Parts: sequence; C-alpha cells; structure tokens
Amino acid sequence: MPQFVSTPLSIPVIAHGVADPLGQRIELHRWAVDQGLCGATAHDLFAGFCQRLSAMGVPLWRAYAAVETLHPQWWGFGFTWQRGLTFIKLAQYGHGHAVTPSWTGGVFHHLAKRAEAGEANPCIRRHLARGPQERDFPALERFFAAGATDYLAELFDSRRKSGASSGLGVVYSFMTDRPDGFGEGDAGLLHAVLPALALAMKARAGQINASRLLEVYLGEDAGQRVRAGEVGRGSVESRSAVLWYADIRGFTTIADAAPAHDLVDLLNDVFETLTASLREHGGQVLKFVGDGMLATLPLEEGNRMESCRQALDAAAAATRAIDALNVTRLAAGKLRATVDLALHVGDVLFGNVGAVDRLDFTMIGPAVNEVSRIEALCAPLGRRVLVSAELAATAGLKSGRLMSVGRHGLRGVREEREIYTLLY
Repeated sequence: MPQFVSTPLSIPVIAHGVADPLGQRIELHRWAVDQGLCGATAHDLFAGFCQRLSAMGVPLWRAYAAVETLHPQWWGFGFTWQRGLTFIKLAQYGHGHAVTPSWTGGVFHHLAKRAEAGEANPCIRRHLARGPQERDFPALERFFAAGATDYLAELFDSRRKSGASSGLGVVYSFMTDRPDGFGEGDAGLLHAVLPALALAMKARAGQINASRLLEVYLGEDAGQRVRAGEVGRGSVESRSAVLWYADIRGFTTIADAAPAHDLVDLLNDVFETLTASLREHGGQVLKFVGDGMLATLPLEEGNRMESCRQALDAAAAATRAIDALNVTRLAAGKLRATVDLALHVGDVLFGNVGAVDRLDFTMIGPAVNEVSRIEALCAPLGRRVLVSAELAATAGLKSGRLMSVGRHGLRGVREEREIYTLLY
C-alpha cells in the first residue's frame, strides 16, 4: 500500500507576460533545464512546473508525477499537485504495488506495456466529458466523478532500449475541469516541454538512486564517503571503533540439510533482527560475509564509556530479539538459529582496499581479526555474547553487567586475553 505524506508547496516567483506559444515553450524548457542542472528536487521541479503552467493560462486542475527508484524497500515515489492547495502530496510505493489491480488495470501500466513493445514516450488523451467510451480505465471514471473533463498522460522510460526497467521511468498525468477541456495549445505545450522536465527529474532520481544504493550496499558512513569522492585505492584513515561481529552457530550443518530458499529466508530474518538492534543504538553494518556480520558503533572520544555501554545495550537487545524471532519461526515451522556475538574496541584502518577495478570500502587491522577470534570462542565456552577486556574496561567493570570467563588464546594472537560475557 502506498504511504502518503503532504509536504509544503513553495510557490515560485514566475515571470509573466509571455504571450506567444513559442515563448512559453522556450521559457518552460529553459527553466526545467536550469533547475535540473542546479539539482532541484523532484518535488520542487514538479511543483514549480505546475505553477508555471497555471500562470501561463493552462487550466490545470490536478497533476501527478511518479518516478521509479532503485531501492530494496520502495518501488517508486509519486507527487500530486492540485489547484488551490498549498502542499504537494507525496506517495511512497512498495515493490508489491506493481502487482496490485490498481496498477495492472490502470493507465500507467497500459503505457508501460506500450513502452516495452518499443513505443517511444507513449501517451494518451481522454476527453472524459464526451461519454463513457472515453473513460475506459477505472481511475478515469473516478476523476470524471470528481469533476475532471479532460485527461492527458505520458510515460518516459528506457525499457524501449534496454529491454528492462532502469529504475528511472517517469510518468505524468494532467487534468482540467474546464467544461471544454484543454485547448490544443495547452496539449501542445505539455507535449513540447515534458521531455525537458522528465530529463531533469530522471537526473535527480539517478543521483538519489546512486546515494541510496551506496548506503544500502556499503553502509551509511562508507556510502557518504564514496559519494563525497573518497574513491582512491589505498585511501584510508585511522580511527578507533567499537567492533561488533555476529555469526550463526553451526550454519554449515544447517546449510547441508536445508533448502537454499529456506536458508536465504533465515539469513534475511536474522540479519534484519540484528541490524534493527544496531540501528536503535547508532550502529552501522559494514558488511555481511556468508552467515556473519561485521558492524561498527560510533566511539565518541569525549564519552568512550557511554559508547561502549551502548554497544552492550545493542548486544543485549539483539539477543532478546533473536530469541523472540526463534519463537516466531518455530511456530511457523521454519528454521531457527543461535547467533554468537563478540564485541571489541580498537584502532582500525577504514577506507578503500582492493584491485584497481574492484574496490571494497572496509575496515582492516588487528582489532578486526581479534573480534572474529573472540566470536569463535562462544560455542566452546557456551556463551552467546563475549566481550574483549578492552571494551569491558572502557564500559566499566563495576557496572555488574560483565563477568570474566577466564583467559583464552586467540588464533594468531601471541598472548592469552581476558574474555568477558554479558550478563544482561
């Protein structure tokens, strides 16, 4: 189901006095290009465009634009402008929207099919007031009942060339409630300038898609750094960090006996549960490695103790959440998992490492190796959460939350280390 949010409409300052149709087209075309080059948001682009149309005498009653996106949660975003309102209605559509009857039986799906068949920028016009034959889609009947008399829609999509969705399609619809509908000059103006508006909105959508995908695949911090230009191989910085490493106990045994799709379902549930606990305490996932997860939490130099306590809180919350998840999955007859978790604090190098044509934004250093070695002790010690002596000391041993489980050797580390477990 789409989620709707109303956002304030900023009324633009419009230059009046453009009398000839060619001048109107040039003005709107130049404005759309300038706004696109300046990086205007899709919201402001569409709002400004509709206001300018109205100021030029186009009898616009309602207008709508939708932009596809590349996001694991959202399929696209919609913007609704209506005469007399001081806000734009924003809608977010989940991926399930593309299979709902309202979409598959609608005008935009019809245009998308024509685009897939090779038609460039398919469009339709329906004179709604001329009779039922002009209202051949359910939405058109609803618009007519609300007062619309004329309807125009056009799709700009790259499916025609690529054969698949690029995630950057843009669709528009415009309606008037004037008894005799849009004038031919109005329709001609829309068809002439919409390509420039679509290009500007697609450019903005591409920027947003790139930013979101960087954050989805690299994490918020790393994604922002790459977007800001930190792309050189070997470009790293030294920092202190709280490290979190989680792993599913006995995953190889589980994988040998379970169907692949069931494993993916288990991993998704476990990773989402762990990540949710991290989010609540300011943590970020750096990477998923098989059934393991490496994450970091911010280490504030002025309050290192509180940062480490936040990490302990996140670990306790994650353990409780995994227990609740297993109860739910057991009731549904699904696979369950025991998750082992280790916490450590130390100095790391954070940045770009890899080959010239394949880089990874990652953390390296002894502390990263050590946290994975600590996690490997969870099963032998019968504990689900283990904490390094460094993090325990920083968090405060007198808090009563931590108990020593002795000194243990870590593979690749010379001296034995004191290891602690989290009591609650």
